[in-house]
Amino acid sequence: MEDKYRSKLSPTTDFWAGIYLVVIALLSILGNALVLISFARRHSQLKAPELLTVNLAITDMGMAISMYPLSIASAFNHAWMGGDAACLYYGLMGMIFSITSIMTISLMGVVRYLVTGSPPKRGVTFHRQSVFIVITVIWLYAGLWALLPLLGWGSYGPEPFGLACSIDWASYGESLNNSTFIMSLSILCTFLPCLVIVFTYFGIAWKLHRAYQSIQNQDFQYGNIEKRITLMAVLISVGFITAWTPYVAVSFWSMFHSQQQDRMAPLVSLLPCLFAKSSTTYNPFLYFIFRPTSRNNLLHPHSFCFCCPSSPVEEPKNEIKMTNSSERVDSISHTAALHGQNHSEY
Repeated sequence: MEDKYRSKLSPTTDFWAGIYLVVIALLSILGNALVLISFARRHSQLKAPELLTVNLAITDMGMAISMYPLSIASAFNHAWMGGDAACLYYGLMGMIFSITSIMTISLMGVVRYLVTGSPPKRGVTFHRQSVFIVITVIWLYAGLWALLPLLGWGSYGPEPFGLACSIDWASYGESLNNSTFIMSLSILCTFLPCLVIVFTYFGIAWKLHRAYQSIQNQDFQYGNIEKRITLMAVLISVGFITAWTPYVAVSFWSMFHSQQQDRMAPLVSLLPCLFAKSSTTYNPFLYFIFRPTSRNNLLHPHSFCFCCPSSPVEEPKNEIKMTNSSERVDSISHTAALHGQNHSEY
C-alpha cells in the first residue's frame, strides 16, 4: 500500500471517526428520505420552488449513500481502501454533490428573493418547467467541474490525514495547471455562490420588513410569518456556510503552505472534513420544523401508503388564523400574495 493512503491518525481516532460517520450517514439518509417521501405524497401539489428542496434532499442523500460507506470502511480499516481508482471515484462524487448542493442553495436564495414581493408589487411567479431546466443546468455544471481533473485540468488526491480524497489542494503553486484550476474552482463554485446566498437572504429580510411595515391592520399576525420565513432562510445559509468554512480554511492553508504541509497535525485536517459532512443532516430537520403540516402527514397512520391519498391533517390553529388574517388584508395590499407564495415553498 502506498504511504499516501495510510492513515496518519491513531487507530482509536480512526475508530471514533468511523462511528461519527456512521451516525451522520444514518441521520442524513433517514432525514432526507423522509423529506422525499413527504414530497412524493403530495407531488401533484408541489410548487415550483419546492423542487429545489427536493433536489437538495437528493443531493444530500446521494452524498451519504455514495461516499460515506467508503469513508467508514477506510476509517475502521485504518487505511484508505481501493487505491487510486477509489480515490478518483470519491473525489468525483464529492465534487458533483458539493457543487450541486451549494449551487442549489444559492439558487433557492435567488428564487425566494424573486418570489418575495415588495409591496405594493407582487413577486415573480415560477413554473415547474423553468425550475426543472435550472436544476438540470446545475447538475451539468457540477458534472463538468468534476470531470475537468480527469481531463487534465487539476487533479484529485488524498486528504492529509489519509482517509478521504478530494481536490489536491496542496498542488497549488506546483504548476500553472493546478493553480488556475483551484483558483477558478474557488471563485466560481465557492465564493460567488456564498455571496449570492448572503445578499439574497439579506434582501429577503429587507423585503419582508418593508411588507410588515406596510400593513396597518394590527390584527394581522404578519410579524410571526416574517420571523419564521426569515429564520429558516438564515438557518439554511448559516448552517451550510458554517459547516464548510473550516474545511475551506484548512484547504486554503494547504494551498499557500504546501511546503509546510507536514507541520499540520493530521487531526487538524480531519476535524473540518468531518464537520463538513454534517451539512447533509441539517436541512431535513429545518424542513420539518418550519413545515409542521408535512411533519404531521408523516405521522399519519397511512403516511407510507402511496396507493391511497391520506386524509388531510388539521393545520395548527395559529397557522389558520394567519391565513384568515391574510385574506382580510388582501383588499388593502398584495402582501397576502407575498405570504402565500413564500410560505408554500417551504
